Amino acid sequence: MRTKEEEGYDEVVEEVVKRLVENNLYVRPEKYKWKIREVGFLKVIIGPKEIKIEKEKARGVLDWPMFKLRTYRSFWN
Repeated sequence: MRTKEEEGYDEVVEEVVKRLVENNLYVRPEKYKWKIREVGFLKVIIGPKEIKIEKEKARGVLDWPMFKLRTYRSFWN
C-alpha cells in the first residue's frame, strides 16, 4: 500500500486489516515490510522520487568489454 503522505498511512493499514479480518483473511506480519521508502524488485530500486538500478546490475554493464571498431570493420564491408 502506498499513500502520498505518511500522515494517513496508519489509518489505511488499519482499514485494510479490518477488512481482512471481516472476511476471515489474515496476513503474516513477519512477511511484510511496513513504512519503507524504497522497494527492490528485479534488481531495480523503486523510490518515491526515482527509480534506480542496483549497483551490481549496473556494474555488469559498465564492466562490459569494449570492442575495437577496426576489428569488426572487415565484416561490414
